[in-house]
Amino acid sequence: MEATPPVEALDASFDLVTRQDATEAAVEALRGDVDDVKTRLDRVSRAASRPLIEASGAAPSLEVKSFVQGYLRSGRETELKSLSGAALADGGYAVPREIDALISARLKNINPIRAIAQVVQTGSAGYRKLVTTSGTASGWVSETALRPETATPAFAEIAPPSGELYANPAASQAMLDDAAFDIQTWLADEIAMEFARAEGAAFVGGSGTNQPRGFLNAATSTAGDATRTFGTLQHLVSGNATGFDTSPELKLIDLVHSLKAGHRQGASWVMNSKTLAQVRKLKAADGSFLWQPGLMEGQPNRLLGYPVVEAEDMPDVGAGVCPIAFGNFRAGYLIAERSATSILRDPFTNKPFVHFYATKRIGGQVLDSDAIKLLRIQA
Repeated sequence: MEATPPVEALDASFDLVTRQDATEAAVEALRGDVDDVKTRLDRVSRAASRPLIEASGAAPSLEVKSFVQGYLRSGRETELKSLSGAALADGGYAVPREIDALISARLKNINPIRAIAQVVQTGSAGYRKLVTTSGTASGWVSETALRPETATPAFAEIAPPSGELYANPAASQAMLDDAAFDIQTWLADEIAMEFARAEGAAFVGGSGTNQPRGFLNAATSTAGDATRTFGTLQHLVSGNATGFDTSPELKLIDLVHSLKAGHRQGASWVMNSKTLAQVRKLKAADGSFLWQPGLMEGQPNRLLGYPVVEAEDMPDVGAGVCPIAFGNFRAGYLIAERSATSILRDPFTNKPFVHFYATKRIGGQVLDSDAIKLLRIQA
């Protein structure tokens, strides 16, 4: 026979059930109150956002009332203003403007002389290089004859004139913080491109005063290598006072063979695009073009078997100038570079602007005057 639970246990169980029912009823009532409040807030929100159509005694605050009263009720034409991004005042200010982070720029003519010349890194501004201008002499004698003294080599000193390239652009700190692209990197790239352009122009036509002396500013003569003063380049004349003569291909062949055979190994032509356009049209006696395009991608185009380097700082064909150079520039022109480009970020000198002060010290001069030949436009 099963035992009957005590009365106290039954009372406790009944009290727990009663409390649970009361709690659920209170939660349901609370949920109803919350839903009622939400409904009222939604009605208030919709009423607040609804444009005011009619308001007795109050001036119209929106164009909607003017439109209803003037057009719908009275038939009067009403000027309507639409939101548009075409005009700034009609909403164009709200349209975000997207700026491409990659900035396009006009292509600068970067002179390629550095790529074909001899470049040395120097430790000080007073760089010097010795060049032998004559070799050791020798002679033939019999077995028992006296051996007289022979001539010893002579030296010449090369001291490339140098100068300091600098740039000092500035940008406000706010611009650096807010611009849509990396201004510091962009300025550094622009400075590098400008330095390459400026030094390339100096290697060709630099005056030698606070800058390299270009090979076109070296002294020239028509004398051959054996009789010409060291440091003076040899030039051949075109035979016409204003341009090429009737057989310019023969002048080009003469220019090639005026260079010593040892220097022809590694020699190249240097001219600008306009001159090259004229040279490409030249033909040999059999009608074939002297110009030979590169047979493979990456191979240089050739003229009379030698590569052509386009240097836009070379002059155009004209009276008294040297538009074409031919030679071994690795042996003929020296570039002395003190250091690489250094950039100093200066936010203190001119607040609120930040200056980017870039400098580069570089020099250049003809090294071996026998290794470069010029063609001058001259009768």
